[in-house]
Amino acid sequence: MNNHEPTPNTPLPGVRVAGLLAEFDGPEPLRLAAERVRDLGYVHWDVYSPYPVHGIERAMGIRPTVLPWLVLLFGVAGCAAAILMQWWMNARDYPVLVSGKPLWSLPANIPIAFELVILFAAAAAFIGVLGLNRLPQFWHPVFSSPRFRRATTDGFFLGIEAQDPRFHETSTRELLESLGATTVETCFAPATRPGLPAWVRWAGVIGVLVALVPPLWIARARAIRADRPRVHPIQDMDFQPRYVAQGPGPLFADGRAMRPPVPGTIPRSQPPADSLLETGLDNGKPITHFPLPVSQALMVRGKERYEIYCAVCHGLAGDGRGPVAIRALERAEPGWVAPRSLHVDAVRQQPVGQLFQTITRGLNTMPSYAAQLTPEDRWAVVLYIRALQRSQNARLDDIPRDKRALLER
Repeated sequence: MNNHEPTPNTPLPGVRVAGLLAEFDGPEPLRLAAERVRDLGYVHWDVYSPYPVHGIERAMGIRPTVLPWLVLLFGVAGCAAAILMQWWMNARDYPVLVSGKPLWSLPANIPIAFELVILFAAAAAFIGVLGLNRLPQFWHPVFSSPRFRRATTDGFFLGIEAQDPRFHETSTRELLESLGATTVETCFAPATRPGLPAWVRWAGVIGVLVALVPPLWIARARAIRADRPRVHPIQDMDFQPRYVAQGPGPLFADGRAMRPPVPGTIPRSQPPADSLLETGLDNGKPITHFPLPVSQALMVRGKERYEIYCAVCHGLAGDGRGPVAIRALERAEPGWVAPRSLHVDAVRQQPVGQLFQTITRGLNTMPSYAAQLTPEDRWAVVLYIRALQRSQNARLDDIPRDKRALLER
């Protein structure tokens, strides 16, 4: 050996002593050594073994970490964020009233709150483990020892770092040897923390520049108005070959793209030919008779349509106590006009044409049902309403004479 060649315990120029690494014969000597090091007050040290050693955490004096509290804290934060987000979107920023349902209620928001609790807690556990263990750490001074490679096969090691307040290279080495270590090595590390390689710095700069491209592109698109969609990866039917209304169309003999309406087409605002059936008016006054034959089939059809479109507010009996009306009254919805009972005199005395007009045009908070019900269906509903009114306001004169005698007995 050259006299100028440093010994294994002598640091080379530009490096420093990072700690001592001791090897033991098995898990039991390692556990006993860990207990002794713990009792002496060392704090910056660790043990390495190819498999978990039973009781080693107690021997090292490892205390519970704050990780469970971090997971709990972030889980509660996720729940609060979910509840606040849904309350803001549904009850404040964009309220939509649907069938008298509350704008915001806790039971409806439980699934999203549960999902964000899991998301926040899992993220806290993952990031917390990395942070508390100072990871990722791609290099450690113990890697400078070729013997340390056996830590994944059959080697049991205990390492004490030089930054420990009680560390002294000579006395600490003697301590490890007295604890039964077969070998004690000195681990070295660079005297100064090495900087990032140039290619890593350039990769970071290029990554930042590339990450700025999308927001800059979005800002440019928002500042420039265009007729076509700014980002349109799916063409759909927006750019298909088509004719423009009132434009030329060489496909047709007359050279026009727009086709004339089908014969017999009328605008919705134009009075239909059969004004009695379509409007229920005669010279501007509601008619008092049905403009189509009354039959049992028409009555059954009216009952079906009434239970679909009318009963939710007016109730199955026509008393104005439908589920939507009850809910709106309980919540005291602003602007809500309670549906009128169909059995009050003011409604019973209305001609059938006026009832037809109410269904067609709507009244107060009741919308028009002209788009949902054909004129024949609207007359069927009026017929069923008359039957409901008769059921609640029947007179003795309504019973045929041959059956009235049976009731008078």
